[in-house]
Amino acid sequence: MLYTHSLPSSVSFTGKGLFGYTFGPLNQRDLEIYYIKVEKGHDFFMISKKITRIYYILSGSGYFTIGNEKYDVQDGMLVEVPPKVEFCYSGKMTMIGISKPRWFGGNDRPTKWNPDVVCRDSAFVEKENSWLTELLRVTIFGKFPLNAWLRLNRSLWRQLPASAGTFGPIRLYGNFLQALARRQGFRAQAHSTFFLRNRPELELIRRLVDRRSKGDSLRVAVLGCSTGAEAYSVAWRIRSARPDLALVLTAVDISGQAVEFAKRGVYSLTRSQVASTAVCERLSPLEMEEFFHRNGDAVTVKPWIQEGISWRVADVGEAEIIDSVGPQDVVVANNFLCHMIASEAESCLRNIALMVSPGGYLFVSGIDLDIRTKVACDLGWEPVKELLEEIHEGDPCLRGDWPFHYGGLEPLNKGRRDWEVRYTAAFRVRRKV
Repeated sequence: MLYTHSLPSSVSFTGKGLFGYTFGPLNQRDLEIYYIKVEKGHDFFMISKKITRIYYILSGSGYFTIGNEKYDVQDGMLVEVPPKVEFCYSGKMTMIGISKPRWFGGNDRPTKWNPDVVCRDSAFVEKENSWLTELLRVTIFGKFPLNAWLRLNRSLWRQLPASAGTFGPIRLYGNFLQALARRQGFRAQAHSTFFLRNRPELELIRRLVDRRSKGDSLRVAVLGCSTGAEAYSVAWRIRSARPDLALVLTAVDISGQAVEFAKRGVYSLTRSQVASTAVCERLSPLEMEEFFHRNGDAVTVKPWIQEGISWRVADVGEAEIIDSVGPQDVVVANNFLCHMIASEAESCLRNIALMVSPGGYLFVSGIDLDIRTKVACDLGWEPVKELLEEIHEGDPCLRGDWPFHYGGLEPLNKGRRDWEVRYTAAFRVRRKV
């Protein structure tokens, strides 16, 4: 039996102002312990339903706001936060956090943004006016029967053939299950990604930039770049096809830790880091040789791919990003908007659109399709239909997560009137708004 636990080698959770690691799993099942690095503070205020949280400040200083009272803290102090009391914390601190009982989905109710971390006026909490929300709150003897029902559905769903999701009644039921997942799922940033994650999308980028004149300059931004795999994949695809273009690629992420990792361009094939060890699993042996220099179990992205990439820590939902990065010929904004609530994702997507030069291209996947469709129609984006279906099916992770994860991607349905706009992940942005 394991009685000692080292600090995990990969980040367990991250936010706009912090990141942390979870120890364990512990033999004491009703307890969870975290190591938390606070750079600015917790993103939002929240109220816990049942969990008591205890924080011990190892180093640094800041303050907790608990029930509208402010408490200054510094190293060596202990803070106890009871359930059913609104709280948040700000500062630059390293802490040990304890949750009793362990964290569970539906425990935390976010109330508002923490202005020390998120300088934004948009509402945080979604309007809760549907019967789905009420269904999720039903308890029997203190338990949530819906959770057991969803586990049963997940088990049965895995027995279905992959094509079953295209069958009308199954698709409708799947949409219902995902609606529940979106209401229930705890949204948080994730660093797991892959090189060449969506090959058809990279092929479309190649085809679009191949239309540029010889020697042209090309400005590309990869937003939510995480640990760098997507930015390097885009740079590799463009430079291997058009080495004559003067590529200026800007990679942006809200996590300073992820950006620092990405900038190094070094990945382990055997050891878990900030990025998953599976980051290279979709590369063939020939592509591995083309991408990397290898030294033991470590691989380093080759200089001709890294050349000219600038890395930035920034929040792409903030207006300042427009002037900071400047107009771009191609903007890639994949797999991070799904981790936001609907109102925040829509506001962020509209802000991102302002980065695209008139006539430029925006790639956006990993987002609620209702939100993407609404913004695309409102702003008059022109869907790029080339490779539409191949790109929709191009990332097995997104398709495999449907319908039991909030970020899952529904099967393509040509029976919808708006199917071309709804399922297109690439748009030409012809005008500014």
